[in-house]
Amino acid sequence: MTTVLINGRAAALPTGAPGEGPWAPVGQLLQLTGWELKPEGACLGDLCVPLPAGDGFVRDGWFSLAALAEYLSQPVAHDPETQTWCIGEAVRDRTSALDPAEAPDFRLTDYLGMEHQLTDYRGRKVFLVSWASW
Repeated sequence: MTTVLINGRAAALPTGAPGEGPWAPVGQLLQLTGWELKPEGACLGDLCVPLPAGDGFVRDGWFSLAALAEYLSQPVAHDPETQTWCIGEAVRDRTSALDPAEAPDFRLTDYLGMEHQLTDYRGRKVFLVSWASW
């Protein structure tokens, strides 16, 4: 039995896949993975990704989750001992927390006694380091 961890789901994939890697029957794709094939492409809820024709996504009624993950730059991990595949989120889908944020203005004195205000550095990259002794 092959297990795939994808989109917050753990699904046992049926046997008989036409190739290596995690494959799901097209008819069970939505219930197993959250993905659905529509005329506009592979859709996860309201997000639809157009798929290039002839790139090996569908074969004999099966859908290649590995091909989709590669196309979307999603990381894939495989444990051959348990036949478990884990498909993670693409980096571009997780970057909102890493997007530049604007800190509130504040004023600090450095170790030489010079006062610095954050607004003095607007438009420039600032690396802030904090330390506490407790």
